[in-house]
Amino acid sequence: MLAAALGQCVAVAVVLLMSPLLKGTIDTLKARVQSRRGPSPLQPYFDLAKLFRKQRSAPPDASWVFRLAPHVAFAAPIAFAILIPVLSAFPLSWAFMADMVGSGFVIGIGGFFTNLAAMDGASPYGGLGASRSRLVSSLAEPTLILIFFAVGFISGGTVPFVVDNVLHTASPLITPSHALIAAAFLMVVLAEAGRIPIDNPATTQELSMIEGSRLFEFSGPDQALMEWGGWMKLFVLLVVWLNVLIWPQGLATQLTVGAFAIAIGTLAAKMLGAAVLIVGIESALAKIRILRVPEYLGGTFVLSFLSVVLFSLGR
Repeated sequence: MLAAALGQCVAVAVVLLMSPLLKGTIDTLKARVQSRRGPSPLQPYFDLAKLFRKQRSAPPDASWVFRLAPHVAFAAPIAFAILIPVLSAFPLSWAFMADMVGSGFVIGIGGFFTNLAAMDGASPYGGLGASRSRLVSSLAEPTLILIFFAVGFISGGTVPFVVDNVLHTASPLITPSHALIAAAFLMVVLAEAGRIPIDNPATTQELSMIEGSRLFEFSGPDQALMEWGGWMKLFVLLVVWLNVLIWPQGLATQLTVGAFAIAIGTLAAKMLGAAVLIVGIESALAKIRILRVPEYLGGTFVLSFLSVVLFSLGR
């Protein structure tokens, strides 16, 4: 029991420490693709240290929701990391508290409180960003529900650890239904994390931002928690995509220091590959207009539905 709790703590620490590095790696690679020198991959750590040293401020009319939102946005990805296979192929402490649908609610709590805080601050840009974020979420959530249904239908389970084992032991080959689910989930991850083509995390134009405009009223440690929570959200969603739907090999099969060290190195390599893929997508595509977001997310819904149809026909 103690070993499992320690393993869980190590998994959470990996999410906390590696998520800023993923963000910095993506920014550095994107700059190199654009023939710029770009920032160091360690720049997010310096940004967090600078923000934590600054003074906290809040709008004069803000309520307790505004002050609570950074802590919820920071804690939600950590709670989500407890429920998914970050480093181990077997469940650790508290892993069975929720299935994939429950895990989706956990990760969504942070975005819900961020939207409330953006509107509570009474900033026009915050309200605009919250409105657009609700549009994206309302279109992405039906697709996520269908993805979870398709994953459960294909694997016969909804617990991430069970899905992880079933999808990659039932057949040595990647089936069309499995590939479609993986593609749909990656598209939803890009939308939920505010990446191109839905949102541009590098833009400074207020009227075109979605995620960034929700954070205008935050400063100091509150802004650091919000930024860090967003990086962790992208990280844990990519963990699900990589360790459950793409390549679960490399996960620890026993509670030993060596097994967890190999799992950490393997996860770092997987994340580097995911960063290269994200940079390739964002360098090849432009941010789409907000009116075309339904078309993009509608495509993810169609892919998920086709995966269920193909699996049913295959059976």
